[in-house]
Amino acid sequence: MRNLFWFVFGIAGGFVVAHLVNKDPRGHEVLAEVDARITEFTDRIGDAYREQEARFSGIVDDVKDAASQAANAAKATAADVVAGAADAVSAAASKTEGAAASAESRPAASESSADTAGEPAADGTPKLTD
Repeated sequence: MRNLFWFVFGIAGGFVVAHLVNKDPRGHEVLAEVDARITEFTDRIGDAYREQEARFSGIVDDVKDAASQAANAAKATAADVVAGAADAVSAAASKTEGAAASAESRPAASESSADTAGEPAADGTPKLTD
């Protein structure tokens, strides 16, 4: 609390001293010179800031373009991979369907040889008959 008091007291004292110095013509010239230097300094800082901002803006635009191109390339590659996977799945499905159809058209070995009553089936278990 004590530090806050001295801080506020210093600010108030500075305003009082500046007001008294500004009343004197020589003090007024000194304050005008200080003000001119501060204005020049802030103008230079502002110009440097705007120049740096323009540089960064150009870099950011370049990075955005590169990121957009990379995203489009990744999207195209992903689409190619998905299309290739779909083709592979469809080819595998057609091969499986063809193998199942040819297996259904051939008689099974157990059906032709073990149909006689009382003889064991191909796996060795006896057949049950009515």
